Amino acid sequence: MRKLNQYLAKDYLIIFSVAMLLITFAFTIGAIYKVIDIMARGISIGVVGRFFLYNIPYSLAYSIPISALFATLLVFGRLSSDSEISAMKSSGLSMWQIASPIVFISLLLSGICLYNNCVVYPSTTYANRQLIKGMGVEDPIKLLEEGRFIREFPGYMIYVGKKNKNRVRDLVVYEIDRETDEVTGSIRAGSGIMTADKEKGELKIDLFDVRIEIPDPNDPADSSKTRYVNARNYPIRLDFNELLGEKNVAKKRKNMTIFELAYHIRNAEIENTQLNEKDTQIERSRNLVEANQRIALALSPFMFVLIAIPLGMTSHRKESSIGMVMSLAIMFVYYIFMILSDTFDKTPALYPWLIPWIPIVVGQFGGLFLLRRAN
Repeated sequence: MRKLNQYLAKDYLIIFSVAMLLITFAFTIGAIYKVIDIMARGISIGVVGRFFLYNIPYSLAYSIPISALFATLLVFGRLSSDSEISAMKSSGLSMWQIASPIVFISLLLSGICLYNNCVVYPSTTYANRQLIKGMGVEDPIKLLEEGRFIREFPGYMIYVGKKNKNRVRDLVVYEIDRETDEVTGSIRAGSGIMTADKEKGELKIDLFDVRIEIPDPNDPADSSKTRYVNARNYPIRLDFNELLGEKNVAKKRKNMTIFELAYHIRNAEIENTQLNEKDTQIERSRNLVEANQRIALALSPFMFVLIAIPLGMTSHRKESSIGMVMSLAIMFVYYIFMILSDTFDKTPALYPWLIPWIPIVVGQFGGLFLLRRAN
């Protein structure tokens, strides 16, 4: 039995390693193009190497689960095609015993993914942003990421609903008192066009279909005293000279470790006192979605292996093309739920942070049921 476990584990790890290298390379192609652009600017090879390495942990978060799924389908498809599964059963082995080394490896992979997704890749993506900013190549327009509150610009907090290159829609600009950190006014616009002037260190946003809210200076909490001004066009200027001079870069949601996300989730109301209750709940919901997506993705290798073992046996194919097609089909279904959770992350009433767990729970129970039947 020991030799059989070693044989299965060795066969599985070889296929898994090759698949992971190829898939990770495919995920880092975008980083390679950016590395070439950075090298063209005369940046040292050491900095370029760090930039490339910082991209690898994020790629591994996705390539490890896909590779685990592909390797399992291929190994058990080949074993079934060569009648090795039948021979093992004839020797008195159950499917649980045959599958045990692969399942054990999948648990180890899930543990590695959990640490990578929750700690390593958020830290390396944040380090990459700091590295890019230190090289002076980050475009200030890219700071205005859609679907989140941007606090990087001194004296402002900005929310962008949709963004397409330098055009934005559903934009909200809160003017913040830098001493008291209180909202002194807000601007809502249906659309806008952004233009960056790096020489002046200024980001200009021409807003259209504008509504300006001006609280009463003596009683800002009383909404009945708030004045409203409508305008067809309204320009604002954001100074990013101070922003570029800062050593630290404000962390985006993707750059936060699981512990930082947990802190923001617990203290959402305390941290966002300047926002209304609805916006605070949206921020909390988006943080919950991000945290649950990472944990669910980390546990996916175990779920994929449970599904792939019986599916690989029933396919009776040992060709890698069949394994790849089945892997892509399963991953497509899985990522639909990830996309759904992102789609509804601004609707806390739908509990979007639970959506990533649907394929995990269904896949694990489905895989155990199919394994029981195969046994």
